Amino acid sequence: MREKRKGEKQRKKENNTEKIFFEMDDNTRKIKFIFDLDGTVTSEETLPLIAKQFKVEQEIEKLTQETVQGNIPFVESFIRRVFILGKLPVNEVADLLETTKLYPKLVDFIQKHAGNCAIATGNLECWSHKLLKKIGCESYCSDAVVENNHVVKLTKILRKEQVVEQYQKEGYTVVFIGDGNNDLEAMRVADIAIAVGMTHNPSKSILPITNYLIFSEEALCRQLNQLL
Repeated sequence: MREKRKGEKQRKKENNTEKIFFEMDDNTRKIKFIFDLDGTVTSEETLPLIAKQFKVEQEIEKLTQETVQGNIPFVESFIRRVFILGKLPVNEVADLLETTKLYPKLVDFIQKHAGNCAIATGNLECWSHKLLKKIGCESYCSDAVVENNHVVKLTKILRKEQVVEQYQKEGYTVVFIGDGNNDLEAMRVADIAIAVGMTHNPSKSILPITNYLIFSEEALCRQLNQLL
């Protein structure tokens, strides 16, 4: 029988759905789970939440739809959204996002295995830091200059794939969990990619490179525990 190599993709049939799974040497691997934030760890999207609270829904919704349809690149869309929302008081946005609904079982998994977990979000650190502190693991965000309690300049847009590559260089097997177009490159370079459809359907663009497609919090936690 041919020996299975570390990290080698294997296929099996479950419930008439073909899955790709991995068999690895548990004695040699270190594993890092990197989670997208919006719609993956949170059960609601944060930017629409901000827009609704501060009554800029129409502007944000129009921009979001243009982005989803592919008419505006994600980076340009993000810059425009920050320009709109940057006029809002940073402390009030941070307080609002701290109340964002989370998937409790998933957060419990993250907190129990905090050393194996990280969050990678395009959201600004100044807006998200209180929410991320509640989740309780390492996190990576986009950055901005804040003056007089307002965002005045965007200084870094997080490239999630760079977070994946950083951990891989440190010897980790990286599992990326996400749902959107902006997770595509991170999922492409990750050792294992999990697409989730818990808050909304995952982007079609990520499906061809996905190893697991999961639609419930319970199933996701079960899969993560199996990968440990």
